[in-house]
Parts: sequence; structure tokens; C-alpha cells
Amino acid sequence: MAAPRKVACVEIGGIPIALSTCDEGFLDLLRQRYDGFLSSSRPEFELEFDLTSTGPVSDDDVRVRREGDEWLIERGDFHARWDPRTGRGSVRQNANPYSLDSVLRILHSLILAERGGFLLHAASAICDGRAYLFSGVSGAGKTTMTRLAPADITLLTDEISYLRPGADGYAAFGTPFAGELAKAGENCTAPVSALFFLEKGPENRVDELSSAEAVRRLMRNILFFAEDQGLVEKLLATACDFVGRVPIRRLTFYPDARVWEQIRNFQGVPEHA
Repeated sequence: MAAPRKVACVEIGGIPIALSTCDEGFLDLLRQRYDGFLSSSRPEFELEFDLTSTGPVSDDDVRVRREGDEWLIERGDFHARWDPRTGRGSVRQNANPYSLDSVLRILHSLILAERGGFLLHAASAICDGRAYLFSGVSGAGKTTMTRLAPADITLLTDEISYLRPGADGYAAFGTPFAGELAKAGENCTAPVSALFFLEKGPENRVDELSSAEAVRRLMRNILFFAEDQGLVEKLLATACDFVGRVPIRRLTFYPDARVWEQIRNFQGVPEHA
């Protein structure tokens, strides 16, 4: 007789997903990993986990493709199927939290693409009730910005920003997906006030970007893995909408705490150049 499955519901970005497993140790890992994001909400989706032997996270490239009506998600350390019609999926993976993070990020990227949102390689934080995003190439200063943040700033993430559209613009949500800080973001949300593409320099300065340049930079930093032309076209339309509704600037900054004075004083309106 099969062991009964136990469920932890993890809600990220307002989307509750039930994660079920027969393994008590893995269930404990789930609860520890996503503490602060556990939810009693009715799940929208469900993933059933079955474990393989433990091992390191794979360096293989992830593959995300359609197979009939299902999505097939594969890497060396996990194999997953997800049916968007039923909202149910199955995952066979190592008992490794990093593998689990990868599966959840990919699933959320697919869900968001259909709903006009996206995951962005960016740090984000709430300042004076508004969310600010900080993106850029590796080493541009995303983690530095979060380390320099004053005590009254609420960290949403230092690695992967979660963005969804609303009636009055876009909202940013906290995520448990940590970067160099090895610290989960706070499980809260705020309307997005601006996105800054970071560059380090000798002074703090905010410069305009044309809409075309903003879209190009945004698309380069959106996390999306699927081999699906239709969803890529939806993401491009979303990126154009985001650029039209959210101020996007280049922020050159000297890495000390004074840069946050620049953030607090920023008052921008979307450019339509």
C-alpha cells in the first residue's frame, strides 16, 4: 500500500501551489525552505514530488518544451510534467532545495507569461510604500543595492523579482528565491514605482532610456526558458506594456548609502520616446 501523500501549500506572487510528497524528510525541507510563504489558501495548482537518489544540482541546460498538451521540464537533476488544462503536474527530482527552486521558478514563469507578468533577474525592495527594481548584468550591483539599503527598506528579493499587472500598473511581490545574500525576501507586495538598470561609476546619476532601449534591456533580463514562440511573443507584448507604464532609467551609482537618497527623491513618469 502506497504511503499517504502530505501537502505543503506555497504561495508566491499571490499564486498558491500545493506541493505533495510521501517523504516526511522532504516535506520538512519544503516547509523550512519556504517558511514565510506557506499558505492556507486553496491551491490553484498542484505538483506531486517523487524523489530519486540525492545528488548535486546538475550543470545541464534546462529544457522546457510542449509535448502534446503538457509542458515537459527537464534538467539532469529533475524531470517534470505539467498540464496547464488541469493545473496538475508531477516532478521526479533529487531531494535538493535548489532543484525544487528551479522547478518552481520555471512553473511560475509559464503561469505568469499567460497572465501578463514575468520573472525578472533583478533585486527589488519597498521604499516609502513603493517597489523599486534594480537590474543589470552580473556584477552591476544588484546585491550591493540591497546591502546598502537603509533599515526602513523592505527587501522583496536580491535575485528574482516577481511582477504582475494590475489596474493601476504593475505590482512586485516578495520571493523566497535568494541570491548572494542567502536570504528570502519578505512575503509582501507593493506597486512598482521604477526600474533602474544599474552601472557602477564615480557618482550617483539617473539617465533617461528610450523605450526601444528599455525594451531590449528588459527582454534580456526576463527569466524564461520555454521553447515556445507564442509565449515569447506574449512576453514581448508584456515587456512593451511594462515600459509604457513604468518609469525605466539607467542608474549609475557609487557604492555607498547615499545612492538611496537618489532613489527616495526619484519622481518619474514613463517615457514614450
